[in-house]
Formats: sequence, structure tokens, C-alpha cells
Amino acid sequence: MHLSDNPAASAAPTVADWIRRAPKAVLHDHLDGGLRPATIVELARACGYTALPTEDPAELAVWFRDAADSGSLERYLETFAHTCAVMQTREALHRIAAECAEDLAADGVVYAEIRYAPEQHLEGGLTLDEVVEAVNDGFREGERRAGGRITVRTLLTGMRHTDRSLEIARLTVAHRDQGVAGFDIAGGEIGNPPARHLAAFQHLKQHNCHFTIHAGEAVGAESIHEAVQVCGTERIGHGVRITDDIAEDGTLGRLASYVRDNRIALEVCPTSNLQTGAAKDYASHPIDELRRLGFRITLNTDNRLVSGTTMSEEFQHMVDAFGYGPEVFEEFTVAALDAAFLPLPERQRLIDEVVRPGYAALAAR
Repeated sequence: MHLSDNPAASAAPTVADWIRRAPKAVLHDHLDGGLRPATIVELARACGYTALPTEDPAELAVWFRDAADSGSLERYLETFAHTCAVMQTREALHRIAAECAEDLAADGVVYAEIRYAPEQHLEGGLTLDEVVEAVNDGFREGERRAGGRITVRTLLTGMRHTDRSLEIARLTVAHRDQGVAGFDIAGGEIGNPPARHLAAFQHLKQHNCHFTIHAGEAVGAESIHEAVQVCGTERIGHGVRITDDIAEDGTLGRLASYVRDNRIALEVCPTSNLQTGAAKDYASHPIDELRRLGFRITLNTDNRLVSGTTMSEEFQHMVDAFGYGPEVFEEFTVAALDAAFLPLPERQRLIDEVVRPGYAALAAR
């Protein structure tokens, strides 16, 4: 399947002006999935990486979207070989992080948690600590360039298929006062259950450190159960397969009830879900059902380059599919900030001084 074959997942939608102006918060966005195509080309030339499918930025952007649109999470993940290849120096990581903050701010994002796996950026000789420092410095620079309109924090990711998650958990604790907000595990879900990394989660709990877990994307409710009840996650990355525990009449099973009743946030990424086969199209995406059933829903991009999307475009897809107005996106944005890995006073300030006034201004027009 190609995006052009699926009208619901076709090229970027025309975004309403009010959507671009709406304050947004994103909790699930991968640094290595959101590079500017032109930056990839420039960095590839600088480091001698010759495996790009094209050096034309516009064509490269289309290639990423088409390659990811396979209906398979594993195939989707293969596209990251090209981005990670050009993210192996301090200068490259600093630049990419700064541009990420700029791009998000330009899209109306006021708070972002950006995740990446430090272990994937060591081929140029950097240490894990140096990777984290370069990315943190880049985000601070991006915040300055954006005139303070955005706050960015990072999540350090352990890869499901490697054995470094405890090491990355320790790295998270070590850098949590320098812009690192928490921890995550990511990568191929099939055959790599979250409990395999239980030692990492126990370390984080011992140090009162936040974490989220990718679950319920390629594997069903059993993955979510393990992430929640065995590992103790605070949020669920994707989580759309929680519908496996919901009957056709909307009756919730024990797990779904627990997730909803305990306000465990779902980091929902609609366009990405279409690409990996977790949903068929926008109109039948479970986000609307989950919202109506009372789950804490946050709306996210996952990978802006690879999925060919932005937060504004995700908003527009939801408008087109479900007729949502500004009040629903205010709900999503407040839910994201409520679930953010920020101290409560900072979350409350963003809600009271930025998000609520921003949506009130939209309503007044």
C-alpha cells in the first residue's frame, strides 16, 4: 500500500488557520524521526554517508513517507537507518535538536517531550553522556531561537532488542536536572516484551524517575498489561490496542477499566498507526471511541519526517474524520500537560498562562 492508494492517508491536508494558531503539546515525538530532509542531505555529504536513496530534499521526504507506509512496524523502523547514520557527531546532534525545537514552535507547539536512544549515536566516538549533553544543548539553543515560545524536555530511550536499558535508565537519572524528563523503551514490539527490561524500570522507580513504555501498537492488550501491571508505566506509547479489551458495545474489560480509571495517558499517534497497520484509516481510528469512553488521550506525531506529518496536520485529520472543534484539542492539550513529566507548577503555568488563554482567544474570534 502507498499513501496515494489510500485517500484517508494521502498527502498533507490543508490546515485551517485556527489550527496553526492553537497551542499544542506533544509527548510522543522521536528526534531521529523528525529531521529536515535538507539537513539529512547536508549532514550525509559532510560525513561521507552515501546510502541515501536520493539527495534531493523534496524527493527524500516523499521516499521516507512511502517507505514507512507498509503496514508493518518492522518495515517502518527500517527507515531510521538513514537518519541515525547522520546523527553521530556533537555538531550534528546539536543542530538537529535546535531545528526540531524551531520546527515545533513554528507549528504552535508550546511544550514537547522528544525521545531518542543515546546508544544509537555512538559510532562517531561520542560517549553516552556526550550524546545527551549535545542534544540538551541543542534544545536550549532551539528554545532561544524560538523566542521562548516552546519548552522542550527529552526522554532517553532504551531499545527493546538490546541489553542496554539499565545503562540508559542510569543515564536518565544522571541527567534529569539538565533537561531529561524521563525514560522510554522503543523498537520492535514483537518478541521483545517490556518486562525484559524490568531492571531498568525498577532502577527508575528507586530514584523517583518518570518513564513511559511503547506498548499496544504492534502487540495487543497483553503488551499493555505487562507495561502497566508488571513494569508500572506512567503512560503508554500508542496504546491503541487497548481496544482488544473493549467489547463491541463499549463495555470495558478489567485492563481497559484500570487504564482509564487510573488516568494512564495514551500517547496516540494516528498517522503513524495507519502506516504500521495499527489502524485502517482515520475515520475508523479508535481515538474517538477511546475519548468518548473517558480515556486520557493525548495527540502526537510520533515521527514528523517518517510519517510526513506535523501536529497541525494531526489536528486537521481529526477535524476531517470526527468534526472536532477547538474545545476537543484544548482537552487533548491539557491532558498532555497533565501527563507531562514536568513538575506540577510548570505544568499548571503552561495550562493557565498559555493553553487556556490561547484557546479562549480562538473562541473569541
